[in-house]
Amino acid sequence: MDGFDSIPFVSPPGSDFMSTRLPSAKPLKRPTQQRAKATVQAIFDTYVRIWQRDGWSRLTTRAVALEAGVAIGTLYDYFPNKHALHSGYVRYCVEQLLEAIDAQAVAPTALAWHERIRRLVRTLAGVDSRLPWFHPDMLELEALVAEPKHQRRAYEDLLGAWHRVIDVATDLPVRPSAATLEALHLSVWGGRRYAMLVQLEAERMQAWAASMEHLCLHTLMGANEPA
Repeated sequence: MDGFDSIPFVSPPGSDFMSTRLPSAKPLKRPTQQRAKATVQAIFDTYVRIWQRDGWSRLTTRAVALEAGVAIGTLYDYFPNKHALHSGYVRYCVEQLLEAIDAQAVAPTALAWHERIRRLVRTLAGVDSRLPWFHPDMLELEALVAEPKHQRRAYEDLLGAWHRVIDVATDLPVRPSAATLEALHLSVWGGRRYAMLVQLEAERMQAWAASMEHLCLHTLMGANEPA
């Protein structure tokens, strides 16, 4: 697909509150050449910087282009308005999250299964400061930029990360069922979304993430115990 998909950060599948989605909230294309990728990265970095400084209401595509040193026409080649820019940025967040999981929990060869799960859970829980910035207010924009099919795809992509981690966890005696993995994913991802919604303090987020690690490890160890 040439264009970005409009994917939020990410509701459970089947949600029906996206009916007010803006018709022009979809990014137009993905960058393919290295120079274009650098341009879009500069746009995203500036988008975050302006949001942090001025807030969503004062963020405009013209301001982003000016501060990023990008021609406004170039920005419009990718993002026709600020809602499309937000949609593209959120998709970027999801992609970076998936890449981090693959790098930290899938790719390493000499890693015990419980350490893979810890890394997976902490990454999904959002307590890794190296991941792209995401503001709780961005959740409120889902109804404007998301389609149910894009919600579903992002959900399946993130659920698939659990399966990739389990696939390489060859020291795990018994593979957990798909239903168990989905339940764990919903527990972690749903908890993260709600924690963001209520803007849980960093210390409480860390405590919650540690509890989720324990819950997931205990569940997977239980799945390997004889009945």
